[in-house]
Amino acid sequence: MEAIAKTKYLKGSPRKARLVIDLIRGQNVSRALSILKFTDKRAADPIAQCLNSAIANATYKAEQQNIAIDPDDLWINTCFVDMGPTKGRKRMRPAPQGRAYREQRHYCHITIQVTSDEQPKTEKELRAEAAKARKAEAASKEKGKGKKAKAAPKKETKKAKAETAPVADPLVPTPVEPTAQDMNAAADKAAAPVDEKPMEVATVEAAKAEEAKAEAEAANAKSVETQTTATVNETLPADEKLQDTNEELEKQ
Repeated sequence: MEAIAKTKYLKGSPRKARLVIDLIRGQNVSRALSILKFTDKRAADPIAQCLNSAIANATYKAEQQNIAIDPDDLWINTCFVDMGPTKGRKRMRPAPQGRAYREQRHYCHITIQVTSDEQPKTEKELRAEAAKARKAEAASKEKGKGKKAKAAPKKETKKAKAETAPVADPLVPTPVEPTAQDMNAAADKAAAPVDEKPMEVATVEAAKAEEAKAEAEAANAKSVETQTTATVNETLPADEKLQDTNEELEKQ
């Protein structure tokens, strides 16, 4: 929905009116009215009246076409100022060095168009949206990297567990379940009469005999060591006498 309002023969030069009209171009209706309210220019009040007229024309047109419109949704699509006539009023104003300037009373025409269509986005808004999209992409990439980094240690722990798992030693025999033949052989050995002593008993007796021999040898060694020189020399005179008798018998 579009509506137009015009103000003709507004007292003032178009150049001065354009300074005000440029402030509200592309703005929302409520924002434009607030801007005009606090603008310290003579053309601000007539432009505000023209804008209110455009809003009224839009609502009236919507009622005629049975269309519901919220005035706050309207925004200024186009607005411009045209040059008006001077009305033939010419005056002369004295100037320096005897010169004279011509005075003209200027008038202008104001045109404002409002619409309720969707407002196109400005360059600033497009740049802001592009920046937000880039930030969102960067955040998603960082999240993906974080998830991969969190998943990597789990795989490493699984590998570590597989590496640290106990490995069967090839030298150690693996337990084998006994078969029926082994069971029968064990039963036959248990039923056979035992005539000979077991190997364990024989080994124990041999160890005891070796211990007894070692004790006897140790006792003899102790008895030899405890003999004094006197006891050893007691047998020496008898031996000398036997040697002398043997020598005498050989001489004869």
